[in-house]
Amino acid sequence: MKKFRTLHEFLMEELADQEEAIGYLNVALEEYQQDSDTPFFLKGIKTVVEAQIGISELAKRTHMSPDALLKVLSSDKAPHVDTLGTILNALGCRLSIESLETENSCSEITLENN
Repeated sequence: MKKFRTLHEFLMEELADQEEAIGYLNVALEEYQQDSDTPFFLKGIKTVVEAQIGISELAKRTHMSPDALLKVLSSDKAPHVDTLGTILNALGCRLSIESLETENSCSEITLENN
Protein backbone atom coordinates (compact mmCIF):
# COMPACT_ATOMS: atom_id res chain seq x y z
CA MET A 1 0.00 0.00 0.00
CA LYS A 2 1.36 3.40 -0.98
CA LYS A 3 1.97 5.80 1.89
CA PHE A 4 0.51 9.26 1.39
CA ARG A 5 2.34 12.39 2.49
CA THR A 6 0.76 15.41 4.07
CA LEU A 7 0.96 18.77 2.33
CA HIS A 8 3.44 19.88 4.98
CA GLU A 9 5.71 16.89 4.31
CA PHE A 10 5.53 17.55 0.58
CA LEU A 11 6.39 21.24 1.04
CA MET A 12 9.31 20.47 3.34
CA GLU A 13 10.78 18.15 0.72
CA GLU A 14 10.16 20.43 -2.26
CA LEU A 15 11.18 23.69 -0.61
CA ALA A 16 14.51 22.29 0.54
CA ASP A 17 15.55 22.97 -3.08
CA GLN A 18 16.58 26.64 -3.50
CA GLU A 19 15.00 27.08 -6.95
CA GLU A 20 11.70 25.57 -5.77
CA ALA A 21 11.77 27.82 -2.70
CA ILE A 22 12.33 30.93 -4.80
CA GLY A 23 9.46 29.98 -7.12
CA TYR A 24 7.22 29.39 -4.10
CA LEU A 25 8.14 32.76 -2.60
CA ASN A 26 7.59 34.54 -5.90
CA VAL A 27 4.06 33.10 -6.08
CA ALA A 28 3.44 34.23 -2.50
CA LEU A 29 4.77 37.68 -3.39
CA GLU A 30 2.57 37.90 -6.48
CA GLU A 31 -0.46 37.01 -4.35
CA TYR A 32 0.57 39.69 -1.85
CA GLN A 33 0.81 42.26 -4.64
CA GLN A 34 -2.66 41.33 -5.88
CA ASP A 35 -4.54 41.27 -2.59
CA SER A 36 -2.18 42.64 0.10
CA ASP A 37 -2.40 39.40 2.10
CA THR A 38 0.64 39.99 4.31
CA PRO A 39 0.06 36.94 6.57
CA PHE A 40 0.01 34.65 3.49
CA PHE A 41 3.31 36.05 2.22
CA LEU A 42 4.97 35.82 5.63
CA LYS A 43 3.68 32.27 6.09
CA GLY A 44 5.37 31.44 2.79
CA ILE A 45 8.67 32.78 4.08
CA LYS A 46 8.22 30.91 7.36
CA THR A 47 7.56 27.67 5.47
CA VAL A 48 10.72 28.11 3.40
CA VAL A 49 12.71 28.86 6.56
CA GLU A 50 11.43 25.65 8.13
CA ALA A 51 12.24 23.61 5.02
CA GLN A 52 15.74 25.01 4.55
CA ILE A 53 17.43 26.13 7.75
CA GLY A 54 14.98 26.42 10.64
CA ILE A 55 14.28 29.37 12.92
CA SER A 56 17.32 28.74 15.15
CA GLU A 57 19.76 28.91 12.24
CA LEU A 58 17.90 31.90 10.78
CA ALA A 59 18.27 33.65 14.13
CA LYS A 60 22.03 33.04 14.08
CA ARG A 61 22.37 34.28 10.50
CA THR A 62 20.27 37.40 11.05
CA HIS A 63 21.50 38.21 14.58
CA MET A 64 17.88 38.33 15.71
CA SER A 65 16.26 36.30 18.45
CA PRO A 66 14.09 33.33 17.45
CA ASP A 67 11.16 34.97 19.25
CA ALA A 68 11.59 38.21 17.31
CA LEU A 69 11.74 36.30 14.01
CA LEU A 70 8.63 34.29 14.84
CA LYS A 71 6.84 37.51 15.75
CA VAL A 72 7.81 39.11 12.42
CA LEU A 73 6.85 36.02 10.40
CA SER A 74 3.53 35.58 12.24
CA SER A 75 2.45 39.21 12.07
CA ASP A 76 -0.45 40.73 10.16
CA LYS A 77 1.79 43.70 9.37
CA ALA A 78 4.42 43.84 6.64
CA PRO A 79 7.97 43.86 8.02
CA HIS A 80 10.33 46.75 7.35
CA VAL A 81 12.12 46.31 4.06
CA ASP A 82 15.49 46.03 5.85
CA THR A 83 14.15 43.21 8.06
CA LEU A 84 12.70 41.43 5.04
CA GLY A 85 15.99 41.89 3.18
CA THR A 86 17.97 40.49 6.11
CA ILE A 87 15.73 37.41 6.34
CA LEU A 88 15.84 36.78 2.60
CA ASN A 89 19.60 37.29 2.50
CA ALA A 90 19.97 34.64 5.22
CA LEU A 91 17.99 32.31 2.94
CA GLY A 92 20.31 33.07 0.02
CA CYS A 93 17.79 35.32 -1.75
CA ARG A 94 17.43 39.00 -2.45
CA LEU A 95 14.76 41.43 -3.52
CA SER A 96 14.95 42.94 -6.98
CA ILE A 97 12.81 45.29 -9.05
CA GLU A 98 11.78 44.50 -12.60
CA SER A 99 9.39 45.95 -15.12
CA LEU A 100 5.98 44.38 -15.53
CA GLU A 101 5.30 42.94 -18.96
CA THR A 102 2.08 44.93 -19.36
CA GLU A 103 1.08 48.27 -20.83
CA ASN A 104 1.68 50.24 -17.64
CA SER A 105 5.09 51.22 -16.34
CA CYS A 106 4.73 49.91 -12.77
CA SER A 107 7.42 47.70 -11.27
CA GLU A 108 7.27 44.48 -9.33
CA ILE A 109 9.57 43.00 -6.76
CA THR A 110 10.89 39.47 -7.25
CA LEU A 111 13.16 37.20 -5.31
CA GLU A 112 16.42 35.92 -6.74
CA ASN A 113 19.39 33.82 -5.70
CA ASN A 114 22.24 35.87 -4.29
